[in-house]
Amino acid sequence: MSGSARKGEPGSRGTLQSRQPDSVDERWNALMTAAQDGDGKAYDQLMAEVSRWLSRYFHKRLPFAAAEDATQDTLLAIHLHKQNYRANAPMTPWLKTIARFKWIDQLRGQLRSPDSLGETDMAIADHGPAARAAILLDLLLSEVRPAQAQVIRLVRLHGASVEEASSVSGQSPSLVKVNIHRGLKRIAQALSN
Repeated sequence: MSGSARKGEPGSRGTLQSRQPDSVDERWNALMTAAQDGDGKAYDQLMAEVSRWLSRYFHKRLPFAAAEDATQDTLLAIHLHKQNYRANAPMTPWLKTIARFKWIDQLRGQLRSPDSLGETDMAIADHGPAARAAILLDLLLSEVRPAQAQVIRLVRLHGASVEEASSVSGQSPSLVKVNIHRGLKRIAQALSN
């Protein structure tokens, strides 16, 4: 690899050059780390791979136009928050969390304006119950602070560990636990009123 940085040289964290990553998370983490260090090629490769993954994710769940919009919205969110990402945690849960939020945003948009998607020839499974549940869940989570809602979603709904939620949210592990406890307590109070 002539001309590329070697492990131990400035600008290299040694992740991409030292060995091939074993999993998608390791490869994406290595690419994100390099991108955070200013490596444009690594960033382009990461965004291309993530774009393909997101496209598959959204096309299984949304009509074509909405899936394309959700893919672009998610890529933009990743771009805007790439410096906040901690590459020592798996990237897939972080990516799935962002994608799920964008999917719910698209569902909300459809509920507000179902005509905006036009006619589609694509057979779509009935996601009505899931959409209603997501909206009700959103209403319940609107009763708590955004930081509490975020970690409740990550840990209680998506099955992330406290450490993973800490990495994604930027909250310390102890604050994650406190926010989950206080948030669930507030939701219980709201339900009892």
